[in-house]
Amino acid sequence: MSTDTQYLTAEKFAELEKELNFLKTERRKEVAEHLEYAKRLGDLSENAEYHQAREEQAEVEDRIARLETLLKNAQIVKHEGHGIVTIGATVRIEKKGDNKSLLLTIVGSEEADMTRGKISNMSPLGAALLGHKMGDKVYVPTPNGKAEYLIAAIK
Repeated sequence: MSTDTQYLTAEKFAELEKELNFLKTERRKEVAEHLEYAKRLGDLSENAEYHQAREEQAEVEDRIARLETLLKNAQIVKHEGHGIVTIGATVRIEKKGDNKSLLLTIVGSEEADMTRGKISNMSPLGAALLGHKMGDKVYVPTPNGKAEYLIAAIK
C-alpha cells in the first residue's frame, strides 16, 4: 500500500474507521476461534480447515494493515465551492457531440465508484477537471483520440 496522501470525505473516513474497529475486535476473535477449532481436528499438514483458517487470518491482518496505513495517510477533503474544481467538488459536464450531461463528484481513489457518479482524482477525466472553472473546456485522452468536455456547473 502506498504511503502517499489519500483523499477521503469525512463519511468515508468514518466508514473505514468503523471497519477497522470491527476487524480488530470482532473479526480477529472469530478467526482465532476458527483457527483453534481447526487445530483440534488433528494432523495440520492435511487439515484443509486449518489451512483455510490460516488464509482467513492472513486476509484479515492484511486488511487491518492496509486500513491503518490508509487512515494514517488520509486527508479529509471538503469542497469549499470557490468556483474551481477540487477534490470533493460535484461537477456537471457535457461531452462534445453528446446531448446528455454527466454529474460527477471528484473523490480520492479509495472512494471512486462510477456507478455512484464518483470518479477518482487520479483518473484521466478527474485529473483533467481539477483546477478548472465553469465554462472551461477540458480534453481527456482516450483510445479513440481526445474527448472534449465542457464544465457546465460546479457545486
